[in-house]
Amino acid sequence: MSNRHEQFVCTMAMLQLDGFVIVRHGRGRPGHDRASIARAFVAKAVFNVSTTRAILDRLHSDAVLRRLCGWETVAQIPDETVFSRAFAEFAQSVFPQRVHAALVQRTQSERLIGHILRDSTAIEAREKPQPKVRPAAPPPRRSHHKKSKKPKSPEQMTRLDRQCSGTMTLDQMLADLPRACDVGCKTNSKGSKSFWIGFKLHLDVADGQIPISGVLTSASLNDTQAAVPLSLLTAQRVTSLYDLMDAGYDADQIREQSVSLGHIPTIPRRKLGSEPAPVMDPHQRVRFRERTAVERVFSRLKDEFGGRFVRVRGWAKVMAHLMFGILALTVDQILCWSEPQKVEGYTVPT
Repeated sequence: MSNRHEQFVCTMAMLQLDGFVIVRHGRGRPGHDRASIARAFVAKAVFNVSTTRAILDRLHSDAVLRRLCGWETVAQIPDETVFSRAFAEFAQSVFPQRVHAALVQRTQSERLIGHILRDSTAIEAREKPQPKVRPAAPPPRRSHHKKSKKPKSPEQMTRLDRQCSGTMTLDQMLADLPRACDVGCKTNSKGSKSFWIGFKLHLDVADGQIPISGVLTSASLNDTQAAVPLSLLTAQRVTSLYDLMDAGYDADQIREQSVSLGHIPTIPRRKLGSEPAPVMDPHQRVRFRERTAVERVFSRLKDEFGGRFVRVRGWAKVMAHLMFGILALTVDQILCWSEPQKVEGYTVPT
């Protein structure tokens, strides 16, 4: 076996996919083995293959990979249409998300994580963006009476206020996030803006560049609106100490939410008006340098595990495609993090 085959074997051994595949029994012609098809989609991410047609060609010519996936002969490999239907089933049943949650729970739940790194990245899609429907603002009402400080109604509250109000569950927060394909805009460190059509992937990454949880939203969603549900999702899986976020997450509600979970938020404050931005303390600046590791995770996902080749449409399928890559990336980082390091001729365990 080549190095890629060995990596695929280690990935399958750690993921334990067979326990999450739904086996259907009934009359009629027996269906194709969904476990073998799931292994093929993981192999597509491990081998960084761009399309399903390409991984099928690889299975026809690579006998080792074909047998590792569960097919002895070429005639046993299903047609491309079967792969398409199976992928739709995996996306509908959030199969890769469940496998990733179980992997994190099995390998990271007993570990005390120092830093959780939170950020988002652009995901370009090949579909038409949906136009935004802006509700008509009611005309302002003039009143001569002194305004009383009354609590805002749910219609007047922002999405971030509703999330921090304590009246929404995690499932309601995730369902409230927009998921349609639209146009996103992002400003880089040099001040130039870039636009894309598609989605936005929000990730929480632990020390060792291990993805813990992820949320896919519309491209136009502000990063602050996905921070609270993402933090609650991560807190259910692991125990951490510090939350590191860039200035795009500068909001008092996010800081209060992090403190309520028992974490210490490290978020630089943005410049307001003509006043200069507050300077972080020296120990916070040193700790904030760890946040760049999440950028390397996004780069590896796109360059090495198929995150740049999104050939499906719809939120569910795009999320399933990305999660298969995140599965392979998570296993690779866990194995790299747990392997002993060699320093000057002798081995030091991590």
